[in-house]
Amino acid sequence: MSDGRKETLRSTVSPTKAVTKSLDRIGFLPDIELPANLPQHGIGIAEMANAFGVTHRTLHFYEEKNLIAAGRNGLMRVYDRKQAARMAIINACREIGMPVAVIQELMEALDRAHSQEDADNLFLQALETRRRELIAEQSTVLRQMHRINDLIEQAAGIPDNANDNFEASDFEPRELHCLALMSEGYAPARLSRALGLSIPEIAALENSIIRKFGANNRFQAVAKAVLLGIIK
Repeated sequence: MSDGRKETLRSTVSPTKAVTKSLDRIGFLPDIELPANLPQHGIGIAEMANAFGVTHRTLHFYEEKNLIAAGRNGLMRVYDRKQAARMAIINACREIGMPVAVIQELMEALDRAHSQEDADNLFLQALETRRRELIAEQSTVLRQMHRINDLIEQAAGIPDNANDNFEASDFEPRELHCLALMSEGYAPARLSRALGLSIPEIAALENSIIRKFGANNRFQAVAKAVLLGIIK
């Protein structure tokens, strides 16, 4: 979040009496886009829940975990834009399956950030850690799927696929590079930038790799490559 945007948030927030001091000291947060329909001033709990697609109970839970804080406007619980900015980060982290305990550690680290650069780096490091975890989980799932397919083929009396004898030497360097990036979860657009190829060229390259493995899709091709030791 740029300094200008932070200043805008500070100037539009209506202070709430019950906001916890530890949460009120926030100086730097990653630049996560806020829902467009959020009010500029006191945000009611219903508005907060609707904006982020969560329940009232979820917001109460985050308050209990000291992730966000609510104030009071009479009997109504209200949040300021600063808390909405925190909620945007929390919501993004939950969407990618980050555990609440890890989010707590991240938010505490962000509270201690001395600059916007520090905050951005902390968030990027957390995202990279989660990406590596998902890649590891994906590899496990792919191996399990491949094993299931083997067992189904054996039970059905289907002979082993001759393509399972492939080695790294059977692939061009560019195919191996593409395959390694595919195993890391690179989407076609990102592959295009990484390999300096157009989207149609990436599609043709992926299809060539898939055909060589006798696979049905990129996930099966990556699973076979991992199982055969062509990529790690």
